[in-house]
Amino acid sequence: MDATELLALYERMAVIRRTEQAAHDLFMSGLVKGTTHLAAGHEAIAVGASAALRDDDYVFATYRGHHHALARGATPEECLAELMSRATGLCRAKGGSMHLTKASVNMLGSYAIVGAHLPMAVGAAWSARLRGTGQLAVAFFGDGATNIGAFHEALNLAAVWKLPVLFVCENNLYMEYTPIADVTAVARPAADRAPAYGIPGEVVDGNDVVAVRETVGALAERARAGGGPAIVEAETYRHFGHSRADPAAYRPAEEVERWLKHDPLDLARGRLAELGVEEETVTAADERARDVVQKAVEAAKNAPPPDPREALTDVWADGGAAWRT
Repeated sequence: MDATELLALYERMAVIRRTEQAAHDLFMSGLVKGTTHLAAGHEAIAVGASAALRDDDYVFATYRGHHHALARGATPEECLAELMSRATGLCRAKGGSMHLTKASVNMLGSYAIVGAHLPMAVGAAWSARLRGTGQLAVAFFGDGATNIGAFHEALNLAAVWKLPVLFVCENNLYMEYTPIADVTAVARPAADRAPAYGIPGEVVDGNDVVAVRETVGALAERARAGGGPAIVEAETYRHFGHSRADPAAYRPAEEVERWLKHDPLDLARGRLAELGVEEETVTAADERARDVVQKAVEAAKNAPPPDPREALTDVWADGGAAWRT
């Protein structure tokens, strides 16, 4: 990866980090209702994987999915307006934090039911195979989903049919508040399950955007060529608790400190320095990211509320609300 591409990926990660911080601040000030599940610390997975995909590939995410929506083309203003229940939101105030979706760029949703979207990704991959489009489906999920039945069902069917689908586990060590290692028989909850289905299982540093891009890129090429599905287990760490109601006091202080020193943005900065990019250039990218998010916050705050008359629209594919039997 050359310096120009890496700098662009760094800036995208910086935008996501600042958007997540803005979401936190807006929640704490009472402007975001409900809850939020922040992905600060996970940016390299979304940005690195997206950089390895085609624009028409399908992406599915979990309720911790802000970074995937942003990586695939949603704007900070759209996402923050959705969190604040504004009419200009990504889903026009119908989805909120846990359901960010932008179908126009094939980001086909964030799902609050753990593991529910994995079979959906299999279906999207089957559709691509049937239509001969060469598209890929990618399902991102947390380590906790690896102990859900849908995970194993999806892997099995994808392997049987050799579908063009990648399963990317964002292993941040905790399934909500419980360490995944305490309740799982294998050390790598995703990658160690791959041999049971006869598919590759790769472990990658999920905080290294270059490593993620290379790993996902290689497996994506394999899948498009008919090689079938694969698992990527990306090791990472969330900077906040499971949700905004969680202070994350259960995590050992030394563990938190160790992972915060392995920050995705810091790693990318180090790589940029090795490529000869001047610090002033990287700082300028940070400043652009700050300006984009600051403007997004103000625009979202000033956006109008949704029209109550639209509450029951978008229920069906035609945009209507009439009950069908």
